[in-house]
Amino acid sequence: MLKTIKKYFDNHLSGETNENLDHQLKLATAALLIEMMQQDEHEHENEKIAIRFALQSKFSLTDHETDTLYNLAQQEVADATDYFQFTNLIARNFSQQQKIKVIEYLWTIAYADNSLDAYEEHMVRRIADLIYVSHKDFMQTKHKVQQKLTQAD
Repeated sequence: MLKTIKKYFDNHLSGETNENLDHQLKLATAALLIEMMQQDEHEHENEKIAIRFALQSKFSLTDHETDTLYNLAQQEVADATDYFQFTNLIARNFSQQQKIKVIEYLWTIAYADNSLDAYEEHMVRRIADLIYVSHKDFMQTKHKVQQKLTQAD
C-alpha cells in the first residue's frame, strides 16, 4: 500500500522540496474527513460530495487527483488505529487558520446529511483538541457552518 501511495504522489502531486510532508498532510486531512463521514455509520452521498469539494478547494486538485487521494485516504482510515497519525501532522505543520479550516470542513461533512449525530460532534471536538484549535474557534466555526446551511435553505 505504501508503494501505491508514494507512486500516486510522485506521479500527480510532486514539485516542491517538502513534497513528502505536503503529501502526508493531504492524506491526513482527507483521512480525517472520511473518518467524519463514517461516524454515524451511514455514508450519505452529500457527505462524499462535501469531502471531494473540501479536498479540491483546499489543495487545488483535479477530479482525478481528488479521486485517487480519496481512495488512498479510505485505505489509510481502514488501517489506522487512531487519529494521532493524522492529527499530529496537522498540529505540527498547519497554521492556525489552516487548522480552523480543517475544523470547518469537518463540521461541513457532519452537517452534510442535514443531521448532527452525537458521535460526529464528539469527533470534531476531539480533533479540535488534538490540533490545538480553541473552544472559541471550534464554536465559531460550528455556527458559521450552521449559518451557511440555513442561508442555503
